[in-house]
Amino acid sequence: QVQLVESGGGSVQAGDSLRLSCAASGRTFSSYTMGWFRQAPGKEREFVAAIWWSSGRTYYADSVKGRFTISRDNAKNTVYLQMNSLKPEDTAVYYCAAKISLSIVEVMWPNEYTYWGQGTQVTVSS
Repeated sequence: QVQLVESGGGSVQAGDSLRLSCAASGRTFSSYTMGWFRQAPGKEREFVAAIWWSSGRTYYADSVKGRFTISRDNAKNTVYLQMNSLKPEDTAVYYCAAKISLSIVEVMWPNEYTYWGQGTQVTVSS
């Protein structure tokens, strides 16, 4: 049984940083693509970043490029999202997701992912 558990959310001021974690269990994730998505109230779930576990290749949404960094720790089976220079528009519930071997086009679409975490709230005030 695959389980993804996010943590690290919270309430911060604009310009602050947060690091989200996604602890993955139940599988060997070396063939997986891991994604971070977010969903603000009244909005659709949107892609934030993705990482291919085996290669470490990363891909970002334009809105977070240069501010957010996705990474993984093989020993801990954990994916991270380092978020710097946070803005009020980054406020959302952040979700971790996983799927085997997605393409660079597929990673942006929530429906392509098989497994999801429960989400963690990030609130950025001005």
